[in-house]
Parts: sequence; C-alpha cells; structure tokens
Amino acid sequence: MARDVYQRTASDAKRAGRELKKGDRFYVVRSVATNVAPYEDDRLYSEFTVTGQHPLLGGAMVGGISVEGICLREGPIHLQRPTGIRNIATPGPQVAGPLPAGEEFDRPLDADEIAHLEKLADEARQARTKRKSNWW
Repeated sequence: MARDVYQRTASDAKRAGRELKKGDRFYVVRSVATNVAPYEDDRLYSEFTVTGQHPLLGGAMVGGISVEGICLREGPIHLQRPTGIRNIATPGPQVAGPLPAGEEFDRPLDADEIAHLEKLADEARQARTKRKSNWW
C-alpha cells in the first residue's frame, strides 16, 4: 500500500525504494535561503521520475541515485504535487529587465541622483585600475 508522503526515516526510505516503480513521479520540497536570494520564494519543490531499478539490489533509482538516498538526504518524499509552491525548474519572479508596456520609468533623474551614480561609476573604475594583476 503506497503512502502519500514518505518521511525522512530509514524505514520510510526503504519502503519508498521498494514501492515506487519505473515511471512514478515524486516531489521533494526544498527550503531556500532568502538572505542570499531575497527575491525567491522561501520554499520550492523538485520533481523526480523513477527511471529504473538497481541491477543488484532492486531498489528504485533516479538516474544513478537511489530513491532511498534521495529520501534520506533531501527530506520527505511527496507523491502528490505540492500546491501553492513553485517548481524549482520554472522561471522565478521578474526582478530586473524591461518593464511591461505602460509601466515604463518616466520620472527624470535630478542632478543629485546623476552625481551619485557618476561617483559610484568612477569609484568602480578606480578600483579596477588600482588592482594589481596577479597573473605573473
């Protein structure tokens, strides 16, 4: 009898390796460090497809990795796609690039903003020229 979720325990990992068959899909929810990527969602899911059986031990495999190993290393395995969570393979939210039509930046920059941006560009240019080349 298959479960909906296999927990991160040795017994559940072995059960998942025995019960999942070639072609079955399962999902693992991952936490994202939002201090490194503040624009990302805090939780994403990965989708795996069982590609075969281990030739000697008979456990389910995803490529060269056992389902048992995925369960123990990456957390609970879900057989149903998590709702309200984005797939890690889909594009993230748009945080840069061209703005949609009708939402262009139309405010002119004032002299203080332009001077500040020129100062930042000049400091970056000076830092690049001051660096010693360490190739020799």
